[in-house]
Amino acid sequence: MGFEIRKKEKYEGAKRLAKKMQKIQEEAKMALGKSQEKIKKYANRKKGEVNKYRVGDLVMLSTKV
Repeated sequence: MGFEIRKKEKYEGAKRLAKKMQKIQEEAKMALGKSQEKIKKYANRKKGEVNKYRVGDLVMLSTKV
């Protein structure tokens, strides 16, 4: 009888650990998502407006290197 109880307790402990690990993983995913959004916002802020040229548009080019 004692062996069966210890065996069951091991499984319960493993289940608790798995749930805890899953919760930590979900929290990490959320934190990474928020961080990515902040980085994206900062990177896009540094970008300026891009001129969109079409075939046939006249443009001036600089010959200086």
